Amino acid sequence: MSEGEYKILDTKGRFARAVKDGRTINDVSWTQGRILLSNRRIIIATGDGKRTIPLSDIEGLGGRHDPNQNIAAVSSYLSLKIDNDVMLISASDHEEFQHSVYKAVLDQKVIQAKHPAVAGGVVQDTSWEKARLKVEKEAIAAALKSGAFVRMDLNDISEVETDQRTVDGEKKVVIQVSHVEGDNDTSVQTHLTGPKRISMFLQAFLSEGERRSQTNVDLSEADKEVLMALYSGVSPFEIPAFIGKDVDEVEEIFERLVDLDIVEEVRVRREVTLNSRGRNIASEAMNDQ
Repeated sequence: MSEGEYKILDTKGRFARAVKDGRTINDVSWTQGRILLSNRRIIIATGDGKRTIPLSDIEGLGGRHDPNQNIAAVSSYLSLKIDNDVMLISASDHEEFQHSVYKAVLDQKVIQAKHPAVAGGVVQDTSWEKARLKVEKEAIAAALKSGAFVRMDLNDISEVETDQRTVDGEKKVVIQVSHVEGDNDTSVQTHLTGPKRISMFLQAFLSEGERRSQTNVDLSEADKEVLMALYSGVSPFEIPAFIGKDVDEVEEIFERLVDLDIVEEVRVRREVTLNSRGRNIASEAMNDQ
């Protein structure tokens, strides 16, 4: 490896080129091999040789490309747009590989941030300042030049939008992240901007939080009653009496809501707290009453 380059991940996986020179390949199939990820490049090694993908050449993280059943049968893979090609990589541990790519591209990068840009629904008179990113397993953190530290946990993100804004006299894409922070779960917006490629990866990472907060999930009336009770501030231990159901039945509902990633378990037997997705669902349920 070159000077300053270091290995982040060495694993096995499958690879396929879904688009070549701008044209979809219909008869594409998976090839087994080895994946080496450094802070500068991805190396794909197979029995036929190896291919090096500089991280700086990755122009986008796309959605699924399923030209045939062979590709569609694989549930998780990373889709990389490189010039006019699209490369699919399915690592043995998809989540670990995907997170490692984000870390390789984003960790310790300096961007600009405005925090809080909005707090409690009120626009704040906050200035843009430099911020250094830190990629965590389930969050992006930003250390601001002023000394403030902002942590955007994926489970606390409700919405991610982009807008064209003038920042320091230059038109830039601004990522607007709606999330909660602090012990009081204050609703805030943090605005982020930076080089085009860094912003693209940052938006993709944060959008996972928005996806988790989506409310399109089938819930029973009992499930909704529990969520609305939690949303109204009722203690988890008081919910059985509050909604008139047995303790065991409420425990089963808690289990189901934890599995659906709507509430988070605080401790066993049984205390839970709403996450961002749960708050959205509970709010919608209350509005429907």
